[in-house]
Amino acid sequence: MPSPPSAGLASHRRWRYRVLPSLLLHSLLVVGAALALTPLLWMIAASLMPPGEANRYPPQLWPSVITFEHYAALFTRLDLARYLLNSTLLASAITLVSLLVNSMAGYAFAKFRFRGRDPLFRGLLAALAIPAQAAMLPLFLLLKQFGLINTWGGVMIPGLASIFGIFLIRQYLLAIPNSLLDAARMDGASEFRIYWSLTLPLCRPILVTLAIFTFLGVWNDFMWPLIVLSDSTRYTLPVALANLLGEHVQDTELMMAGSVLTVLPVLLLFVALQKHYIAGILLGGIKG
Repeated sequence: MPSPPSAGLASHRRWRYRVLPSLLLHSLLVVGAALALTPLLWMIAASLMPPGEANRYPPQLWPSVITFEHYAALFTRLDLARYLLNSTLLASAITLVSLLVNSMAGYAFAKFRFRGRDPLFRGLLAALAIPAQAAMLPLFLLLKQFGLINTWGGVMIPGLASIFGIFLIRQYLLAIPNSLLDAARMDGASEFRIYWSLTLPLCRPILVTLAIFTFLGVWNDFMWPLIVLSDSTRYTLPVALANLLGEHVQDTELMMAGSVLTVLPVLLLFVALQKHYIAGILLGGIKG
């Protein structure tokens, strides 16, 4: 028995108002993803091309012959392993220490009551409006007075605590009931024990999110290590690659190989922790 015309009309309207917008949205997302991934894919392809092939016109999208000689040159002739190790150790150390400092400060602002807490927190938030570049000169002069120029400590100090990290953890901790902490105090737990054994495990999603933000920021930071460090053996990977660009400006394939080595570690880190990162963002947005 044929369906009435009204049923077909309703089905057409449902497809028009539900399926069609969803199809258009997903199509736009696929196009946007393709546009975003194209430079990354070409960077990888160019790093595997023979010398001079990346500069041909029209540009090649895939190497005619795959070669790894540029990666070998980075580690043999240009000692990129040293700079890779410098960046890894520096980013890891800053991330670990900043998690400790930011979580303790966020815990204090969220769960302790002390004179001047709210004005101090509002002052910290107001400082977010100050560009980081504006504070580099006074910070450099202070570090110079303490003899920390051209040292790892001089590079690490600005990243050991961040206003954004304190704010992020404080907002998350506000959702933890005070009664839970009071019960631990009644059981005789010290404040540090409550912070270490109770609060930190509950904050794992937001801590992972902050760790990713911090690690990526330190790994990709170029300006501050360039200002503080003068010894080339202590350069981080972005600074070393900038110097490499000046020395090998015509060697596009070599530069693309260096760029791949810069992007690959943080990309793998994000993929490995993606689930925790998204959970932390969603929970922070809901609870904040």
